Amino acid sequence: MTDQSLGSDLAYLDYNATAPMRPEAEQAVLAAMRTVGNASSTHRPGRDAARRVDTARRQVAELLNCTPGEIVFTSGATEANNLALRAAFSTGGALVTSTVEHPAVLETAKNLTGEAPGTLRLAPVNEDGLVDLDALHDALAGGGVAIVSLMAANNETGVLTALAPITEAAHAAGALVHTDATQMAGRLPIDLAKTDVDLLSLSAHKFGGPQGVGALFVRRGIPLPYRPLIFGGGQERGWRAGTLNVAGIAGAGAAAEAALHGMAHERARVARLRDLLESALVEQISDCRINGALGLRLPGVTSITFRGAPADAVLAAMPDVAASEGSACASGAPSPSHVLLGMGRSRDEADSTVRFSLGYASTDRDVIQAVSSTVRAVRQVRAAMSTPV
Repeated sequence: MTDQSLGSDLAYLDYNATAPMRPEAEQAVLAAMRTVGNASSTHRPGRDAARRVDTARRQVAELLNCTPGEIVFTSGATEANNLALRAAFSTGGALVTSTVEHPAVLETAKNLTGEAPGTLRLAPVNEDGLVDLDALHDALAGGGVAIVSLMAANNETGVLTALAPITEAAHAAGALVHTDATQMAGRLPIDLAKTDVDLLSLSAHKFGGPQGVGALFVRRGIPLPYRPLIFGGGQERGWRAGTLNVAGIAGAGAAAEAALHGMAHERARVARLRDLLESALVEQISDCRINGALGLRLPGVTSITFRGAPADAVLAAMPDVAASEGSACASGAPSPSHVLLGMGRSRDEADSTVRFSLGYASTDRDVIQAVSSTVRAVRQVRAAMSTPV
């Protein structure tokens, strides 16, 4: 993080919304912006642009341990999710997902199945945010499932999904498997040579790339007709027409390479900072609760309920800390978090929950500042509402 981009007085703990751009990505973007050519052109400037795209495709493929030809560049994970679900659902059959998915999956699923009653099957989660595998098996047992879509890591709680048993069960039932890996990519290892999902979505800005670029992994050989959302020149093997965003793609590739090389160190360091933040807040603030399976979370994410202190008031009382009420994509929504409600939390508990998410550039200073400001803010809000501190 730089003082110019975020402000020297701000503790930025909202990496699940977007991560600061990595220096490597920024350099790649600026270099690509000086490239004049269209990546579809055959002249020298066009070939130069195409080489930058090819390099980025290889870098993203290395992050996922797949082949470059299995990567389709998109505008982000939302588009990638739409492409994956639309293509799979077009083959006929039901769509199975969970109650705590990101809106980019849930709303897409509802839209696709809206005129086909009974084709959307939602698996619940337990109080720790883990998918109910018995319910998932029941959904598959109903037969005729086209695709199972479950996120690799939850964007609000950081809870991880064990994909291996899910893919095994889904494939046995003849269904394809998609995972929204937006929050996991670049933070924890993903090995698509061993994890047998058919489709995977990611967004570059979650691991330090630019906003507005993402990718869809499409496993070679799966029986899936492409169903583009955008028609035109047939770029990206027909999956997505339109002139390629060379600068954004180059930045995504550079961020993927940097994230892969630094992952082991970043993972351990960020987990230590998250644990320090949690332990200090739990020690200093009474009647708070950490949400999600504590041993099965992303290293940098914590969702904490401060009972009796509405999250919007807490966040407003600590302007020197960037955190979130939940998903940035649902900010301003009048309804409480569907993720927390799906985990059995009450509406009041959901409304009193703050998500802190740390990443590659987070520091001890950020944590110290966040602890001090959060303790002060929660006490201030509770006092204003006459809630014991």
